[in-house]
Amino acid sequence: MHYLDVHRSTLETRLSEVVNEINLPPLRKSVQHSALSNGKRFRPLLTLISCESVGGDPEEAINFAVGIELIHTASLIIDDIIDSSTIRRNNTSSWVEFGHSDAVISSDSLIGEAFTLFSSNPLALECVSKAMEDLGSGEAMEIVSQPQNEAQYLDLARRKTGSLFRAAAELGGIAAKSDPSTINLLGRYAESLGMAFQIRDDVLDVTSNVLTLGKPIGQDAHLNRPSLLQVAGISPLEANSRAHLQANKALRILGEIETINGVSLDYLSELVNFAISRSY
Repeated sequence: MHYLDVHRSTLETRLSEVVNEINLPPLRKSVQHSALSNGKRFRPLLTLISCESVGGDPEEAINFAVGIELIHTASLIIDDIIDSSTIRRNNTSSWVEFGHSDAVISSDSLIGEAFTLFSSNPLALECVSKAMEDLGSGEAMEIVSQPQNEAQYLDLARRKTGSLFRAAAELGGIAAKSDPSTINLLGRYAESLGMAFQIRDDVLDVTSNVLTLGKPIGQDAHLNRPSLLQVAGISPLEANSRAHLQANKALRILGEIETINGVSLDYLSELVNFAISRSY
């Protein structure tokens, strides 16, 4: 089986176990709708691969990987409510399927389940709490304090997207019991990776289509949400070049990490390439 398929299979199995253990059937059904849909699983895979790259056992990181995916999914549910977006991952959004109240409760439940998975490790709790603080401030900036220039936009992208990417990689290092310097390098690598990912998202919002992307396009302009293209007044091609700058930064930082597993290191590089070249 392909390297990533092995990790994805392990991840999907544990994710299903966690979600299916929710006791209240209506809540379990609404959480299943969002959490078990066909996501890219980019962040949890980053946790598992980061752990393995620095000599850890991915099995020791599986709960952290599931937890970061649950938090990401919770944030998507709220994003869709705020944006009145009806499609997510080529499926109906949670609020469309179950109503606003149940969707909000599902998001709360996902966060609760995630923190249960982090609760055994104080470093993991600290890492994720900081990421959620940044995520919340980034989402607030997007609506009430929109960036007026490229530097401000990059700060928003760091908070809104880079923060969970950073936490995902740091959790891998924490699971591997790495030293603080290594954990920090993993986080810095992933933060730049996340910013490249967000900039590519901005490009796809104006160049892709609903079937390929799995969610509505043109949302940034329709909802007056800041994108790098709009804030900096640049073309999709120019925005892609900005994404490449962030990707190159991620690769430079990756080169500073003392990795143990060469295969995992190669896939950390491949994640960077995927982030800037993906079509969905």
